[in-house]
Amino acid sequence: MTATSAALDVLARGDVAAPLPSDPDEPGWERPAPPQDALRWDALGAGALYVGALLSMVLVRVAGMYPDQAAGWVAALMLAAVTLPLAVRRRWPSAVVVVVGAAFITAQALGVVETLVMNIALFCALYTVGAWEADRRRATAARGLVVVAMMVWLFVALFMVATDPETAKDMPDQVGVLSPFVSFTLLQLLTNVLYFGGAWFFGERAWRSARERARTDLRTHLLVVERHRAEEQAVALERLRLARELHDAVAHHVSLMGVQAAAARTVLASDPVRAADALGHVEDAAREAVQELHGILGMLRDGGVTVGATPASGEALASLDLDRLPDLVTQARAGGLAVAYQEVGEPRRLRPLASLNLYRIAQEALTNIRKHAGPGARAEVRLRWSTDDVELEVSDDGGTARPARPATSGGMGLVGMRERAAADGGTFEASRRRSGGFVVRVRLPLAAPVDGGVAVPAPGTKEQG
Repeated sequence: MTATSAALDVLARGDVAAPLPSDPDEPGWERPAPPQDALRWDALGAGALYVGALLSMVLVRVAGMYPDQAAGWVAALMLAAVTLPLAVRRRWPSAVVVVVGAAFITAQALGVVETLVMNIALFCALYTVGAWEADRRRATAARGLVVVAMMVWLFVALFMVATDPETAKDMPDQVGVLSPFVSFTLLQLLTNVLYFGGAWFFGERAWRSARERARTDLRTHLLVVERHRAEEQAVALERLRLARELHDAVAHHVSLMGVQAAAARTVLASDPVRAADALGHVEDAAREAVQELHGILGMLRDGGVTVGATPASGEALASLDLDRLPDLVTQARAGGLAVAYQEVGEPRRLRPLASLNLYRIAQEALTNIRKHAGPGARAEVRLRWSTDDVELEVSDDGGTARPARPATSGGMGLVGMRERAAADGGTFEASRRRSGGFVVRVRLPLAAPVDGGVAVPAPGTKEQG
């Protein structure tokens, strides 16, 4: 499996425990080491080249094309020095190319006339340096040294041919710009330029391709990590939202049930009718609490993330929005809290979740007033609509014996309200009033009108209470 396919496999499995690939754009980047199978193939290839070189040498000897040749054992030894180092060409590429280059020149100087396989071996060594040497300066130096040595040896060999009387006798007697010797020299130069230039070019191209694959692997890994982080954040946000829903629903209804139960116990003996009425409110609050809890648990069971996504599980939550705000005020009054409600401006359509969040904030603020305000406290709920946003304000006057309550409370109530406002891109304020009491104010941006119209046509000002 290649590095890229391994990275794609990591992406498919979402495995973020895999080690982070090295950055190919950082100084000192090294190409990942070849697998053991590739190293074994290098060894097999080197052995095959040595056998091919021996066979080529035997065929040249049998053909009798070159009378002056090195002894057989010397030729076999030099061919081994040229081909067998390729077995470790990807482990130590620079050392291998120097050894192969030196053995190549030595073999020719000793009269080893086999050239086909030796040229293949030298090409592979030069290519490997460009493709696998991690130190690019050393790669350039090693290849440059071998190429310069080879060119020097070429000119030495040409000089020896030109000054050898035996060779000169076989040359045609022709004078001119392109004499036989000049043509032979130019052909040798062109062949060597193409040979060494090709080995250099293809080695560099292999290195650049490996670097591009490494960049792809790194981006793939970072994509996996980012996707995993986004999934964790989504789960955390969903858990936080459900925790707020559970807290707000339970806190409001249980608080209301506690107030009504206390009132029923107080007047149970003196006024059974009022006690029964209070117990009826307790029953209604309990029923609504159970209904909301069923909706929340239904969302957990169904895996939905949208409030009221299914009629069976979310119908109760889907109906909780700003349209139910007057009913919430009525419930608070039934619980013994004096509440005034005022809505100013022309109502507009909000996103369902933003409407639910405003309802929950008002619910939690009234619950806090009921729990913390002194006896006889009066509360006010104001809903103000403007062109760009909607503002909800819930305040109280503190009653007659209100305990001290800091504005930066660490309770779940204020934290949940602040998170709800932030989730819809709004602002949240909670502070004590100078005249006594406490005020909660939240402002949310409006969504775009649907079909270019206003969702709820209403007069500019509505008051209740």
